[in-house]
Amino acid sequence: MSSALQIVFVMDPIERVNIDEDTTFALMLEAQARGHRVLFAAPGDLGMVEGQASAWVRHAVVRRERGRHVDLGPEEFVLLDGQIDLVWQRTDPPVDAAYVTATQLLGLCRESLVVNRPSSILAFNEKLFAAHFADLMPPTVVSSRAAELLAFMDSMGGEMIVKPLDGRGGEGIFHTSRDDRNLNSILEQATRFGAVRAMAQRFLPAVWEGDKRILLLDGEVLGALLRVPAAGDVRANLHVGGSGERGVLDDADRRIVDRLGPTLREEGLFLVGIDVIGGLLTEINVTSPTCIQEINAIEGVCLEARVLDAAEAAVASHRAKHQSARPS
Repeated sequence: MSSALQIVFVMDPIERVNIDEDTTFALMLEAQARGHRVLFAAPGDLGMVEGQASAWVRHAVVRRERGRHVDLGPEEFVLLDGQIDLVWQRTDPPVDAAYVTATQLLGLCRESLVVNRPSSILAFNEKLFAAHFADLMPPTVVSSRAAELLAFMDSMGGEMIVKPLDGRGGEGIFHTSRDDRNLNSILEQATRFGAVRAMAQRFLPAVWEGDKRILLLDGEVLGALLRVPAAGDVRANLHVGGSGERGVLDDADRRIVDRLGPTLREEGLFLVGIDVIGGLLTEINVTSPTCIQEINAIEGVCLEARVLDAAEAAVASHRAKHQSARPS
């Protein structure tokens, strides 16, 4: 794309990002290197004026220098449609009321391209989305009733994984078994004493070999990382101590990707991270999937360049469709 784009990154506080791990930061660096104008906005900076999505944004100059990785300019008020070409929604879960409101405001955009598509983020919970492909998943139940979760555990041979539907980064995940003295307490906390639903899945011993994060760009494989749990921890998330190794796709992984790809493209889920353990799909991450920098370091690649190539093409296509739809 020859002309510079105005790009807004809606994200958590940029001052606190880990510049060596954060995927959004890598995307901002690449956009800036291409001459695009990079703008920062927090979710609370989004608003609406007479039916149009608006935002208070700040021009961000980013650099890979720890401790001085960003300079932010003064606040600017913009109407997203007409002034902004591309909006990246990259706020981390939980998808709480504030997150939902911000996403609904972004859903008002017509001329500006928003990735991932706001209506799809709202429609597909990251844990429940995988249930649309239940035959690719391990046995799974969702319930707020401890007795139902216990019955599922018994049917799985006396152990299971329990996790919250709105968690991230391995938070709130438990490997439980019938001989765990804290079992009842864990289920009480997981369901908040029956007030919320929790997800239970068959425990997959293959997790000791690693949990594979596969990044998909417009439904196609962008890269993969094998996340291996730290000793004594069932969680492979890097955020809680897992280590990253080269992720190699096998036939089971490709079968999952082939099944998911058309749906992701149809739903406007541009950048997605799926989690696969032992050839079984456990999650589809649609809010702010990570691991680009970790894959880059292992593979010696620059995945953010591929993402920006695709984003520029998507903006051009979106702009052409929008212009052709205008009445002559």
